[in-house]
Amino acid sequence: MKITSKALAQSFAILAIGAIALTGCTNASQQQPSASSNGTASFDPTSVAKDDTLAAAVPSAIKTRGTLIVGADTSYAPAEFLGGADGRTPQGYDVDLGKAIAATLGLKLEVQTADFNGILPALGSKYDLGISSFTINPERLKAVNMVSYFNAGVLWAVPKGNPKKFSLDDICGKSIGVQTGTVEQDDVTARSKKCTDAGKPAINVVSLANQTDVTTRMVNGALDAMSADSPVTRYAISQTGDKLELLGAETDAAKQGIAVAKANTEFADLITKVVNKLITDGSYKKVLESWSNTEGAIEKAELNPVAAS
Repeated sequence: MKITSKALAQSFAILAIGAIALTGCTNASQQQPSASSNGTASFDPTSVAKDDTLAAAVPSAIKTRGTLIVGADTSYAPAEFLGGADGRTPQGYDVDLGKAIAATLGLKLEVQTADFNGILPALGSKYDLGISSFTINPERLKAVNMVSYFNAGVLWAVPKGNPKKFSLDDICGKSIGVQTGTVEQDDVTARSKKCTDAGKPAINVVSLANQTDVTTRMVNGALDAMSADSPVTRYAISQTGDKLELLGAETDAAKQGIAVAKANTEFADLITKVVNKLITDGSYKKVLESWSNTEGAIEKAELNPVAAS
């Protein structure tokens, strides 16, 4: 699953409506990260100790490099985004989880900003892991290994007060914003086909590379509605000066996964063990608590779990 100009995408955590320059699960109400004004949450990755047994199983190439390289679309707050004092520091609960994984394995973490659609094809060559709110679905499981680590659903948002009286029961011909390559894009595209099959106007699917751009167009009144992962929609509402509101309840809850190259099954198994260790020792919960996303927590990580079609 899986924000205005590139500069705003890098500072979404401090977005203010008066100064906008810019593929899913909780039922929490408008929770905001326990973050400072620059979007930095309270989790301290240095609190995670190295596990010598797990570290011994790190592939030699990664061990020699000493760095775990993660590909992430850093425009998807609060999961992964650019912020901090320089506006360029990767932050979010996915980033902190990556730091905890790296620390457990005795490695440093390097998060590289990437186009969402380009992450999975580059696993094993450019990136060791893809941690970028990837919903686990059959298509992705055919292409890569996936380690479950979070639950998220889909939430819709409309301008505050829903002035256009937008309804999901009357979506044909409307302008809907989604991020490119997400399950939300697939959903809205399928809805559009149903419209045209019924002789109704197609949906104007506004698919943009960055979720921040979708959010900005919503705020500016260029869209009738937007659809995104539940934590992302809630965070967008909290950060846009009360200009947006939820539409309906969360739907299509699904597991999200850390992606590993298909050929690297042993490494994927290692990452599964690491995530489960972090769940057991409480580090995982601390990461989610620091970003107010504990209701998306899972009890056990699984490698390539069965995914809903």
